[in-house]
Amino acid sequence: MTTTYTFDVFSSLDGFGGAGGDWTGYWGKQGPELLAHRLATYDTDQRMVLGAHTYRLFAQMLADSDEGADVRDPWVTRMRNLPTTVVSSTLEGPLDWPDATVESGDAVDVVARLKKESAVPLRSHGSLSMNRALMAAGLVDRVQVTVFPVITGRTGEDPVFAGAEDFDLELLGNRTLDGGIQELTYRPTLHP
Repeated sequence: MTTTYTFDVFSSLDGFGGAGGDWTGYWGKQGPELLAHRLATYDTDQRMVLGAHTYRLFAQMLADSDEGADVRDPWVTRMRNLPTTVVSSTLEGPLDWPDATVESGDAVDVVARLKKESAVPLRSHGSLSMNRALMAAGLVDRVQVTVFPVITGRTGEDPVFAGAEDFDLELLGNRTLDGGIQELTYRPTLHP
């Protein structure tokens, strides 16, 4: 039996995972519905899967932040405390993450094995290049994109799907949070 794998990502309307300039976390658009929904999403048993680059970014943001910063929202704390596999050929444990292990090797091989062995669903937040490779390999069961109502054409960073293969998407669910944020959940299928 295999478990499900969800690629969970935040995006601007124009497809960027982040922005420079004076944008703040969540592009300044978060509200109580989004934060409560995120906490509920991460309040179930699951295993996180992160690439080395994303792990380093999260660990650095947490180390550099003060209490009350966006990066310390309750859902982030919950995510950080879930069992986590960090796929890396450069990191060695132990990591500064409560329940994290490092798996070296190709992410496709690691996640294929985890999907067979894990008793709980797998989820990844961010880890763009790793998740693009996992999508191409047919290992991503759900793409959950939270679209914030902003266009960051001038300051956008980290294009979410740049360099990805072509996919057909089946809409599995959608919701509006805080009056303008869209959460869209799709099943991706490689386009022939």
